[in-house]
Amino acid sequence: MTRNVYIISGPCGVGKSTITKGLACKLKKAVLIEGDLISAMFVGEEQPAWEEKLSIVWQNLSSLTKSFLLNGYDVVIDYVVEDELEWFCKELHQTRLDIILHYYVLRADPDALVERITKRGDTGMIPRSLELLHQLENKEKNAPHLYDTTNKEPNVIIEEIANNITRYSS
Repeated sequence: MTRNVYIISGPCGVGKSTITKGLACKLKKAVLIEGDLISAMFVGEEQPAWEEKLSIVWQNLSSLTKSFLLNGYDVVIDYVVEDELEWFCKELHQTRLDIILHYYVLRADPDALVERITKRGDTGMIPRSLELLHQLENKEKNAPHLYDTTNKEPNVIIEEIANNITRYSS
C-alpha cells in the first residue's frame, strides 16, 4: 500500500502550523509531526550547538516518520527544510515502502509575513522570517515547490495540497 509523507516548509508566519494541522485532519489515517516540538524537548542548562541540535531533530523526524509509515499512517511534517531534504529522502527509501513524498515550501509576500507575525505579537521573529523567506525562495531546488499563501484562505491551500498538486522526487 502506498503511504504519503507531506513535508510543509517555510518561514515563520507563512501558515505552516495552520496548514499542517488542517491537512493532517483531512487525511484518512495520518499523524502530524511538528519539528519545533522535537526541538523544544532540549531542556536544561547544557544545550547542544545549533548544528548538532538540528541533526538530532532530523534524526528524530526520520525515526518517527518511518515508525508511523510502517504502522500504516500517512505523515505530515511541519518543519523548516533548509538542506535536509535529500538526506531525508534517502532515510525514507530504507523502509522499502511505497512512499510518495509531497514537498511544499510555503511563502508569502514580505508585507503579509510582517502583518501576520505582528498580529501574533511575535515581532522579534520578523527579521529571521524575512531572511528565511529570501533563503528558501532563492534555493534552486525549491523553485518547483514554492506555494504562495499570500492571498489564499487556509482551507483552499489544504484542499489543493490534499489533492496533490505537486510532488518532490529525489
